[in-house]
Amino acid sequence: MQASTSDPLLDLVHPRRLTAIVDIGANPIDCDPPYKDMLAQGLCTVIGFEPQLEALAKLEQNKGPRERYLPYAIGDGREHTLHVCQERGMTSLLAPDRERLSLFNGFPLFGVVERKQKTRTHRLDEVREIDAMDCLKIDIQGGELDAMKHGRRLLRNAVVVQTEVSFIPLYRDQPPLGAIDTFLRTMGFIPHCFSELKIRPLAPMVVEGDPTRGIHQLLEADLVYVRDFTKPEGMGGEQWKHLALIAHHCYHSPDLALHAVRMAAHLSAIPPDAPECYLKLLADSKVPAM
Repeated sequence: MQASTSDPLLDLVHPRRLTAIVDIGANPIDCDPPYKDMLAQGLCTVIGFEPQLEALAKLEQNKGPRERYLPYAIGDGREHTLHVCQERGMTSLLAPDRERLSLFNGFPLFGVVERKQKTRTHRLDEVREIDAMDCLKIDIQGGELDAMKHGRRLLRNAVVVQTEVSFIPLYRDQPPLGAIDTFLRTMGFIPHCFSELKIRPLAPMVVEGDPTRGIHQLLEADLVYVRDFTKPEGMGGEQWKHLALIAHHCYHSPDLALHAVRMAAHLSAIPPDAPECYLKLLADSKVPAM
């Protein structure tokens, strides 16, 4: 395994290969992906999927040597209709729900369907280009559960899933948060943190001239699940190593990273003094350990 830059935690846990990240719906419309720093430091590989050709072209233009992007729509393997919306970030295999969109400022326009196109989907488990998946990031506007249900084989070895969830579904037949949570728990994951939380005012309320400034109403979130660390027998040494790297670099969770390092040391996958070395690493880098 080779990394382009030296990273103390990578040197400490020394996994057999770079962390493998799969990004479904890789169009970077809202913010940088959580793995941006890992990628910049040469600590991971990324395989991304983006069926919107304009977004795919931008990803291809800006990609580095450890990134690969494919034009596949991930789903159940059947042909579906892709609803290309005026706001490209709302493009989905599901039809926008006009009544629910009308509850929030601007969303009726964002969700206007400009065109429909037949799109064949690919099952995640059947994508040959994926060799491994330690972390799944998925944001495909209501299609997350369907995609994950056809990725069970890869999910069994993953240690982190970041998925978009909707508290108020904005698409027809969109699974609610509870269905996604139940599925991921059956696959051995538990919630860890919110990577992003969106609140929006109910229309027509506008706060201080900003139609997007929320008050209390939850709309959507990027919810991070991790493999259930309360059941340590469910992970091997390499999985604990990748969990430590992802927790530390992607989600700034040194407590979870330390726990993962301790468990890897317990399994003799890394030296027994690794937890103390990690705490020293945190102190030297002035990252709070608590």
